[in-house]
Amino acid sequence: MKRSVAIIGTRGYPSYYGGFETAVRRLAPYLAERGWDVTVYGRKNATKVNDSTRDPRVKSVVMPGVESKSLSTLSYGLTSSLHALVKKPDVALVMNTANGYFLPMLKMRRIPTLVNVDGIEWERAKWGRLAKKAFHLGAVMTARFGTRMVYDADAIGDYWRSEFKVDGEFIPYGGDVPEELPVEEPFTHRGYILAVARFVPENTIPEFMDAAETLAESWPVVLVGSSGYGGELDERAADLSARSASFHWLGHVSDDRKLHSLWQHAGAYFHGHSVGGTNPALVQAMACGSPVVARDTVYNREVLGSGAEFVEATPASIIAGLSAVMNDAEKQQELSELAQKRAISDYSWEGVCAAYEAALTALVKRADTPAKFSVRRFQRAK
Repeated sequence: MKRSVAIIGTRGYPSYYGGFETAVRRLAPYLAERGWDVTVYGRKNATKVNDSTRDPRVKSVVMPGVESKSLSTLSYGLTSSLHALVKKPDVALVMNTANGYFLPMLKMRRIPTLVNVDGIEWERAKWGRLAKKAFHLGAVMTARFGTRMVYDADAIGDYWRSEFKVDGEFIPYGGDVPEELPVEEPFTHRGYILAVARFVPENTIPEFMDAAETLAESWPVVLVGSSGYGGELDERAADLSARSASFHWLGHVSDDRKLHSLWQHAGAYFHGHSVGGTNPALVQAMACGSPVVARDTVYNREVLGSGAEFVEATPASIIAGLSAVMNDAEKQQELSELAQKRAISDYSWEGVCAAYEAALTALVKRADTPAKFSVRRFQRAK
């Protein structure tokens, strides 16, 4: 008899929006291949219906919700959870503690939940005071009513064990080493600076744009990303692109092949994320062999080890770090090799998906036969 899993809290399958969606694009087919009945809840117009990579064995259920920055996650989480209550899967994989409000319903229905807690949302600068309180309360609810947690970084796990007294599994994101791809026009191999990020302050986007005005005088600067809702940072990126022929704002790029090529051939990739855990864009950049210059945070150091240059979150430090790498071909090669080697050894999608399946299987078995909880922990090379 097939085991069934419902995946709640993403934009759907297959979607190319962010880290959760990237993980689901890999995990859902993996579970289906191994005999699971997989249902992914999503949002209208958020998935690629005719995507050639879509696995037909994965069921996609589009739910109604409110499309707004503050209410979308909660509204879609509610409708998805209500639908899951009726279907009653053997286990639910819930992404984001904002869905912690709905875990009591799933628990009452005796649906065990594996919850990816994501980052520490209530510390993100993009949220207002009320939103931060809402995320924190969602985390409290998650700690109380979730069956088992997933932490995508050891530092996140340490925080949750200290703050909420809840243990869980370390399962990061993975990366694919792509084939050798042609350089995107009009750029040259190792001849441009790249940044890929959602436009929020904690991703160091304002500081990077400040630095880009100077850096673009010497090298092409490519910026991938947007806020998703428009606003000041999008307007500034558009203005920079209009004023400087060397500054290229590409907006959101959902074409993996194009994005992988940009990472593969970049002379320096700037990663400015300051909160959260293991960032999927960073892991993929490493797998592509990008020479990485990263904001100095505990999360980035955990992922990158010694395979990057680290800078402070100031325009001057960003300019100095990126310029040093762009002016040193040997350093570019060294960082490229170190990053890719670490991605292969520590962050493979095969290991990530296997760890998720082990955790989900353990929850199903635990629900069937209450016993001491045991699951094979994700293994990173030492």
